[in-house]
Amino acid sequence: MPFIHLLITKGNVTRSQKQQLVKDFTDSLVRVLGKKPEHTHIVIEEVETDNWGFAGMLTTDYRKLNGRSRNETRPSGSVKRPTKSGSRTRTPTARRK
Repeated sequence: MPFIHLLITKGNVTRSQKQQLVKDFTDSLVRVLGKKPEHTHIVIEEVETDNWGFAGMLTTDYRKLNGRSRNETRPSGSVKRPTKSGSRTRTPTARRK
């Protein structure tokens, strides 16, 4: 019985996107591991940004620092990350396949 527990920050994902995630995770388990869809359990838990931290700060503060509102999503490949000094940010470029 596969069990997937997905933690995401609250307010960034629509119901339709969650449905797609559940479908894609289930399809992957069927395809890769031969698991039955009816035995696959997926829990999506949304965590308040004040309860999620990375880069040495709360997500709420990190987003404010990087000019992002709580419910705004950033396109893939354009996430700003702090440099080693922590005082500047850089935007990595997306890799081409």
